[in-house]
Amino acid sequence: MRRRLAAVLVTVALGTAACGSSEDDAGAGPGGSADAGLTGTLTVFAAASLTDVFTGLGRQLEEENPELTVRFNFAGSSALATQLTQGAPADVFASANPAQMAVVTDAGLAEGGPTVFTANVLQIAVPAGNPAGITGLADFGREELALAVCAPDVPCGAASEDVFAAAGVTPRPDTQEEDVRAALTKVELGEVDAALVYATDVTAAGDAVEGVSFPEAEDAVNDYPLVTLGAAPNAEAAEAFVDLVLSGEGQQALEDAGFRAP
Repeated sequence: MRRRLAAVLVTVALGTAACGSSEDDAGAGPGGSADAGLTGTLTVFAAASLTDVFTGLGRQLEEENPELTVRFNFAGSSALATQLTQGAPADVFASANPAQMAVVTDAGLAEGGPTVFTANVLQIAVPAGNPAGITGLADFGREELALAVCAPDVPCGAASEDVFAAAGVTPRPDTQEEDVRAALTKVELGEVDAALVYATDVTAAGDAVEGVSFPEAEDAVNDYPLVTLGAAPNAEAAEAFVDLVLSGEGQQALEDAGFRAP
């Protein structure tokens, strides 16, 4: 009798364990544990020209993962590369050219190789109505105009040097800004007659500025690489953000902002 009762109890216990295991697995992710989504803080260092697009993509990732906070550090790529090589913690780095990405990868800070995810070209930004009558790069040699360019050590500045050389123009800027958004702001505030920025920055400014295209822009197309950093505090979220940027949805957001396919 005791043996029969023991057998019944064992059978009931095994059946209960099996049901519990089935219910747990039903709510588990691929790894066998419940998928609670991304959590913590994701820190992205990105070129200033990516401000609008990346902010939107970061907001989307937060909406999909309520326990995740996405923080951005937007600045000139050279400044960001310097911060990273000096030990600033971050999960993802997106540069406005390969040269500044190389500063980070050569320092051994990247997890794998970077991926070029978009490209950009320069355009002349002028105040609405173009009061100074800017028509092309040659106007950057006019001393009577107030002009802004990016500093040579940031990607938009390096590209500016290339297009001026291609056009045979010696520029006479009144100010050299540390990132492209600072140069754009000079135009938006009416402090300069023109600034050499990216086409995407002109798009982002809306009706406040107008863009003047010039053929030499094709001589300095900037490729934008991004990479997950090897010491990323939130590697899982970093991978998810990179995947979003490279996805069809991310690429469409970049195209809508005026970027071009690499």
